[in-house]
Amino acid sequence: MSTHVRLRSRISALCLSAAPLLLSVFLIVGCGDKMTQSSNTTPNSGSAFVIGTDAPVASVVSFNATLQSVDAIDADGNSVPLVSGNPTIDFARFNGLQTLMDMNNVPADTYTQIAVTFSGATIGYLQTGSGAPTIATMPATFTTPTYTQTLANPLVVSATGPVGIHMDFRLDKSIQVSGGQITGMVTPTLQINAVLPSDPGAYIDEFVAGVVNPTLSAQSFTIQGPHGRVFTVNVNGQTEWDNGDNIGDLTTTSIVQISGTIDRADSTIDADEVAILTQTGFYAAGQITYVQPSSGVASDFDLYVRGTLPATGDGVTDGQIAQVDLSGSEKFFIYWMHNQFTQFLFNPSTLLPGQHVSVGGPLSGAANGDALSVKRVVLRNWGFNGTLVANSVNTGNGTFQMNINGFAGLLVPGQPVTVYVASGTKFRYGFSHLTDVSANIRVVGLLIKDPTSGDSVILARYIDDMN
Repeated sequence: MSTHVRLRSRISALCLSAAPLLLSVFLIVGCGDKMTQSSNTTPNSGSAFVIGTDAPVASVVSFNATLQSVDAIDADGNSVPLVSGNPTIDFARFNGLQTLMDMNNVPADTYTQIAVTFSGATIGYLQTGSGAPTIATMPATFTTPTYTQTLANPLVVSATGPVGIHMDFRLDKSIQVSGGQITGMVTPTLQINAVLPSDPGAYIDEFVAGVVNPTLSAQSFTIQGPHGRVFTVNVNGQTEWDNGDNIGDLTTTSIVQISGTIDRADSTIDADEVAILTQTGFYAAGQITYVQPSSGVASDFDLYVRGTLPATGDGVTDGQIAQVDLSGSEKFFIYWMHNQFTQFLFNPSTLLPGQHVSVGGPLSGAANGDALSVKRVVLRNWGFNGTLVANSVNTGNGTFQMNINGFAGLLVPGQPVTVYVASGTKFRYGFSHLTDVSANIRVVGLLIKDPTSGDSVILARYIDDMN
């Protein structure tokens, strides 16, 4: 039996509830990927990469901005581009996850400033009031189209190894709000730092791309990212493959997700985690907004689409709601989790509004929302912004509770949710330990439903100070 996806507006079903529950035990087992791009550097040039992330406003569901340029500027005022073309990027899509935006060969030099120029943007936001919540869009007006920052430590480009910048678009500080309403005015505020491949700010949490050459060698393959650039991915015996796949399963219609770091020696990307999101040429990713039925084995769910590859321009597209019908033959798995609990924690009976998932199906049906067959459903990490429940931090159990706000807050049932902290959880942006957690926070992790009681809980990968 086939599974079909068809467009359907069901925004009125955003607000759901479920009975609270405590999940007693969990394990998170995973590892990072490294991606590598072939580079032909000369003594007068070197590789420079751009890592992007964001901190969105609670009610903003998308911020699609077109980059006119990202330039590195030296002390004499000479500038070089770090990003090719004029890509349009949804900066609200990553929410605490870092992605590789581009990598280019640039002249060897010491660059002291970075200038980012925008040529336009649109804001998608949650509109509430009388009746059901809806998603509305408006054009963004930049108070200044160019943001220039002097680097605390200069970007030193040479032929000895790749360097890059970490660019955090602070949408929470950029999008202007008056009387609780988004005005459409944007004063771009970014935090930009020079990074080395080994720095935490250079780590690539997720990068989705189509496979170009699955058999470049016994331990490498090439991929083409969403903006057209081709990268070489190297794998080895330590590379973890989700769902039991391996390099021999790759084809030219595979779309993969990779995490990792850029190789210091040759500016390539060495993978330690690879997930095949689809084998049949099309994938869509976003947040589940509705599950039918709300308990038991799901027959379908609605997906707010945040990203597609390829971008079809018809049928299933970004910023729309798609219905995913389940036949029972789909493969369910969790990115970054490799243990016996995976199938227990994520399956058709444990789907939950607010989960960030990707679905994969055949390219032939991608242009028609009524004909897209889904073969794989993958649970992925996502950033949940909210507030700490007072006196809820329990260092003995490694837990705390939070109230999720914004778009995800309307979706996730059973609030407040319990957040579980494991040995691999990382604290960032001012936090260094569970006892530091306070007030405004962002938890990047896996939202799951306890398969026994149905409570909403988060397995934390990152915990960020958003105060």
